[in-house]
Amino acid sequence: MSLRLSFYGGAGKVTGSNFLIEGARGRILVDCGIEQGADFCAADMYGPFPYDVKAIDALVLTHAHLDHVGRVPKLVRSGFRGRIFMTPPTKDIAELILRDSVSILRQDAKRRGAEPLYEERDVDATFALIETLEYHTEKEIAPGLTVYLRGTGHILGSSSVRIKDEDGTAIALTGDIGNSPSPLLPDWEPVPDADALVMESVYGDRLHPPHRERVALLRDTLKRAIGKGGAVLIPAFSLERTQLMLYELSNFFAAGELPKVPVFLDSPLAIRVTEVYEKWGPTYFKNAAEEEMKREKSLFEFPFLTKTFSSAQSREIEKTQNPKIIIAGAGMSHGGRIGLWEAKYLPDPSTTLLIVGYQAPGSPGRRMAEGASSVRLNGRAVRLRAKVEILEGWSAHADRDELLKFAETALSEKRTKVIFTAIGEPSAERFLAQRIHDYLGGRAVVPEAGEVWDIAKDSVKKV
Repeated sequence: MSLRLSFYGGAGKVTGSNFLIEGARGRILVDCGIEQGADFCAADMYGPFPYDVKAIDALVLTHAHLDHVGRVPKLVRSGFRGRIFMTPPTKDIAELILRDSVSILRQDAKRRGAEPLYEERDVDATFALIETLEYHTEKEIAPGLTVYLRGTGHILGSSSVRIKDEDGTAIALTGDIGNSPSPLLPDWEPVPDADALVMESVYGDRLHPPHRERVALLRDTLKRAIGKGGAVLIPAFSLERTQLMLYELSNFFAAGELPKVPVFLDSPLAIRVTEVYEKWGPTYFKNAAEEEMKREKSLFEFPFLTKTFSSAQSREIEKTQNPKIIIAGAGMSHGGRIGLWEAKYLPDPSTTLLIVGYQAPGSPGRRMAEGASSVRLNGRAVRLRAKVEILEGWSAHADRDELLKFAETALSEKRTKVIFTAIGEPSAERFLAQRIHDYLGGRAVVPEAGEVWDIAKDSVKKV
């Protein structure tokens, strides 16, 4: 017996994760995300799925980032009626992410002259199909196919997925692998029990600075920025990056390492996601963070933090004198409230823009990181005179050496016959594949979109 693996998203691209695994009797889809950035393909996103949606028995979601879950309601709208599996925190976060995206995607579709990917009713229908699954639980979710989840340390509730058939042939897919060690989450877990592994490679050709160094750099950069007397803007993804920034700011202020300036969390989504982190932290955080929560009650609160839910509350931020810190989405400056603050404050030389996450090619954040003198935000050109600080290492993705370490653990039991480097820019995928070959002696393949592979216990071959 063998399993068939098809790459319908996440091959040659960071975003749009979408993989199909077929056994003798069952079919499982892993992730169904949207594409983002300059390589966004409207035909792929708004057009029909390249497989028979109604023939899929189950969907497994590795985690709740939009590029992994963003097309799930469209899948349901197109006729999918199987069960959808994920961890409990992923369910809570995915519901926030998907409901938040409805209006944004509606506006994008209107601009493109296309039908919206989905509406609120499709999100309702999606969550009627969800069944949660804890880590380390083997469960048959499609005829003849079982699934087993392990933690990846990427964001709260993130998991790798191992799918096994009745003959014991197995394929594992990592989703995204965390930047371990994290101050909040346990380290990623090895996956040594698969015949083929699909692993992410976002930072497959780059290194992060050590955690202690990046924390010190964040503190020192914030101190300089506050000293200039201007606004400090932090475009931060609502999920994970915002929680890390709040955690570190709380520590800096408590230790007296920064002046006590007003901090605004200007994102309803980020506020609600932080509440989910508070809810599940006692169960899903690493032991040290769990103990810290017991002592301090919250890891993300401090006295001069203001959370602004409504647009009216957001507009009030302008009345607070600089210096002040504004944390808002979107993380790549491609929408959300951060664009409004950037339009106002980026022309001011006293402003500091802190870029603390991955910026997809073509995104406004990427152009600012690359030194653009102006950038288009919300449809208009904005002059960029602010100081742009790029703080490496705050990504929730593992870097080159950590990815190689993950691959090494996968190869340690001599079972894994091939590692597919996916979910990355082509250069990063190729670089990581070459290192797996050169340093570990493993077979590494850089798949292309649309490729199909047969995975058996004694062979791996492209169809």
